[in-house]
Amino acid sequence: MSHVPAFSRRHALLGGSALVAAAALSSPGSARAEGTSLSTAFEKAADAHGVPRDLLVALAWSQTRLHNHGGQPSGSRTYGITSLSGRPGHDDLTAGAKLINSSPGRVRASDEANITATAALLAARADKLGLSTAARRQVANWYPVLVEHSGASALRTGTTYADSVFQAVVRGTAKGAPVRLDGAEVEADRRATDAAGKAGQLAMRTSESAAAAIEAWADPANYTVANRPNDLAIDRVIIHVTQGAYAGAISWFQNPAAQVSAHYVIRSSDGEITQSVRHKDIAWHAGVWEYNQHSIGIEHEGFVDDPAWFTGAMYQSSAALTAELCDTYGIPKDREHILGHVDIPGATHTDPGPHWDWAQYMELVTGTVPPVDAWTDTVDNTTAGRFGASANWQQSSYSGTKHGDNYAFATPEATSDVAWYTFDVPEAGDYKIDTWYPSDAGYNTATPVHVATSAGNKVVYVDQSTGGGDWRTLGTFPLAAGAAKVVGVSRWTSGKGYVIADAVRLTRA
Repeated sequence: MSHVPAFSRRHALLGGSALVAAAALSSPGSARAEGTSLSTAFEKAADAHGVPRDLLVALAWSQTRLHNHGGQPSGSRTYGITSLSGRPGHDDLTAGAKLINSSPGRVRASDEANITATAALLAARADKLGLSTAARRQVANWYPVLVEHSGASALRTGTTYADSVFQAVVRGTAKGAPVRLDGAEVEADRRATDAAGKAGQLAMRTSESAAAAIEAWADPANYTVANRPNDLAIDRVIIHVTQGAYAGAISWFQNPAAQVSAHYVIRSSDGEITQSVRHKDIAWHAGVWEYNQHSIGIEHEGFVDDPAWFTGAMYQSSAALTAELCDTYGIPKDREHILGHVDIPGATHTDPGPHWDWAQYMELVTGTVPPVDAWTDTVDNTTAGRFGASANWQQSSYSGTKHGDNYAFATPEATSDVAWYTFDVPEAGDYKIDTWYPSDAGYNTATPVHVATSAGNKVVYVDQSTGGGDWRTLGTFPLAAGAAKVVGVSRWTSGKGYVIADAVRLTRA
């Protein structure tokens, strides 16, 4: 095999810190101050540059779920709430800053500057494409501008980016999002891109895996040509999270400066799969050369600290792909051969992270189903005798995404003050623990949730500013039998915003 430089083997998809909401702590509803400010930023940028406000919000929602990740780069080297590219050959961060007489640093760190720079760039690209003033009033006419804005080297990747934005236009933002966008029946004007695709013989072809639908090959500078499994056995599947958006990851693999790739990328919203590296070739995803040589790497759109990205459609699609790979190459369907990036010896990455539901995923891969009579129990903050909290915890019914009639909340403080949920565990063993909380931009970005396992106390940090209004898996933990305080929500956190205690569910694994 040819030698590959150490940097070429490194998985360069970097994580970002969670968005810190700057809301006052006078009442649970006061978090709206931040949401209003953000809404105003979108409206001002739209008015200033003649870009539809809904298009700007949909773009930011589709790429980051309206999170700026503290100005840190995404896995595909994009920045801020609108995911502006800072890549070699497509440095929108610098170009956008110049258009609004700002600095790249401010465009990275400030939501308002980031949104305004994106609006200015979209307007400039509309000028370039000759979009009239009248045409700009209709969101549908901005589709080719979005393709151009993607900066993708391949038309198919550019249309994938534009499709993701228009999907957000149609569906709107989720309930509880910091900026509201109601869905609308909008049909994107794809005539120009369809014509260009036909002229360039663009086709949506079936990849070498029947479970995958689209080919978008990585640049040859980002992987090693091989002849697997003839020269090297394929005996592992490695699960990753992109730390960024679907189209951005695909586009990054096509940039020769990336020095990183994966065989597949899977979209959050609907489980769409793109293949970027052929099975026979060695993708650079694992960070350890021996693991690269013998594995298939699958990237999943999203961020490790935000469970909202891990949808049922994504799990179903990814598990079907992994099952097919295991059947094709004789890979055992177990956790010794289906690994997370974090499981690789010497790995510096944490993906897929604590919110990835391994129990559910492996059930889908193996085709097993939990028994119908599997024990489960739910404790709400109003469950008599099962929820205990000090007088520092108050009750609120403010959020529409709460579980039951209300939920408990408290201000963060460096003190041992835990709201505990008590369960009568029927027998010792492994139990999946799910939590339900209402989310709001002003709720805590790093709420400590304690689990009293039979192997000692474990802590999982939950970003309650997003992803609420549904059951979110903390993980599977070994528990002792008997009645005990099993799960607790603590106020001791460096995160900002109220800590929330709503409901917890246990299910025997």
